[in-house]
Amino acid sequence: MYFAALLARTEDGWEASDTELDDVETLSDLADLAREASPDDDTVLVLIEQEDAWFGVVRVDGEEDPRIYVSDAAAAARSSYGEILLTDELLGREPGEDVPDLDALDLDGTEDGEDDDQEDDDADSPAAAASTDGSVPHGPVGDGGILDDLGVSQKELRSLSQDAVNEIAEALGASEVLETVR
Repeated sequence: MYFAALLARTEDGWEASDTELDDVETLSDLADLAREASPDDDTVLVLIEQEDAWFGVVRVDGEEDPRIYVSDAAAAARSSYGEILLTDELLGREPGEDVPDLDALDLDGTEDGEDDDQEDDDADSPAAAASTDGSVPHGPVGDGGILDDLGVSQKELRSLSQDAVNEIAEALGASEVLETVR
């Protein structure tokens, strides 16, 4: 089950509205929807979660490019809403870059000629987190500091899981307004 809401920061605090994402096909559409929620170019957060699988935060500050954080890219890639957030830029691919040839992978997920026991020096690197098809990493992607100035550090954001949207709203002081649209 999915839940999506917009939280717009105003002079009077946070305002929440639920949002229907059925007509949203691209990140640009989502950013436009967020901008419509705040005519004064205030900060707007789009919070999306798929129960027990992944959550995403899109932050739109006026006309700036949206900032994105996704808790588990591989899980999000299997959902239509997640695919909206997983842009080529976010995944570190060149626009239009093809997904690696699955036939070049051995059954263990290594490329032909690659040592199966090869150790990766940085277990948190995108390459280390890549899924077996090499196209979408397992784990978080995006701007981990997306909520730093709002009181949710990167470390706290990465530690959130099952009730992430509510925990984010609580940290922002917006849990009551979020509950009105849940």
